[in-house]
Amino acid sequence: MTAFSRRQALVLMSLAAAARVSSRAACAQSRGTTDVVRIGFQRSSTLTAVLKTNGELEKALAARGVRVTWHEFTSGLPLLEALNIGNVDFSADVADTVPIFAQAANAKLVYVAQEAASPSAQAIVVLADSPLKSLADLKGKKVAVTKGAGSHYLLLAALGSVGLNLTGISPAYLTPADGRAAFVSGNVDAWVAWDPFLSSAQRQSAAKVLADGTGLANYKRYYLASENYAKTADDVLKTIYAKLTQTGQWVKSHPKEAAEGLAGLWGIDPGTVELANSHRSYRVGAVTRAGLSEQQTIADAFLAEGVLPRRVDASDIKIWNPD
Repeated sequence: MTAFSRRQALVLMSLAAAARVSSRAACAQSRGTTDVVRIGFQRSSTLTAVLKTNGELEKALAARGVRVTWHEFTSGLPLLEALNIGNVDFSADVADTVPIFAQAANAKLVYVAQEAASPSAQAIVVLADSPLKSLADLKGKKVAVTKGAGSHYLLLAALGSVGLNLTGISPAYLTPADGRAAFVSGNVDAWVAWDPFLSSAQRQSAAKVLADGTGLANYKRYYLASENYAKTADDVLKTIYAKLTQTGQWVKSHPKEAAEGLAGLWGIDPGTVELANSHRSYRVGAVTRAGLSEQQTIADAFLAEGVLPRRVDASDIKIWNPD
């Protein structure tokens, strides 16, 4: 595999296969929607992590006779794969690029909510003593980035803003953990990171920001449901939407308390969590078709780079309306 990673290819093939048997998934889902909602999340799913810890969502749904089960995933693509095949009903937030890959595999998903733009939650960083002072200085340099992630799109947009592209640098496609190691050891000249990795590098490795997403990449995060679940569980989705909205407001208005609670869950010091949370909007709102315009820009950029296997119409997806 050269154009996109072997893991991405396997997940896309799995998503596509799942789409072909979606009717069977629909039957499986319909048996459980009246009394249980299966929520998929990642450890970094901030608002969902808070709700899972404080029990507020479970209490609200119990009043409707609905039980919650929680299912943890290591990354966004496997989470949406599980959503598509009916193993979970609702997905906690995933980065903006993840639904695009799901669409490329014809997954039957519905946008339920979004977190408003958080452009400073991802950035291109260099070490404190680096001679690199501007984006133009990246020409010919080795840059660590995670292929297919929101940070990948940020790198493309940043290079384009100064008349460069990936052929003008030496990209090193690494996982966040490997990217951090390469960055700290000086094996790369720059690293494109997102929170909480970004804040951790700033606090622990004296990383300085060459450019964040401001004016380049909005970095929204999206909550999704399967098409079949969204058809049958409108009241449950309304409750989840309301609780996510309230929790986002609470995290922003209680930064230290939120950071203390999340630090224990994530194994990160509270100061780093508080800095990372300051970069995120956590402003939950409805998804609109017009608001998906950057999704199309990302999809087109990834297609041009060979990261996406086919063209995606980012607006050709169902949107749930909380009203």
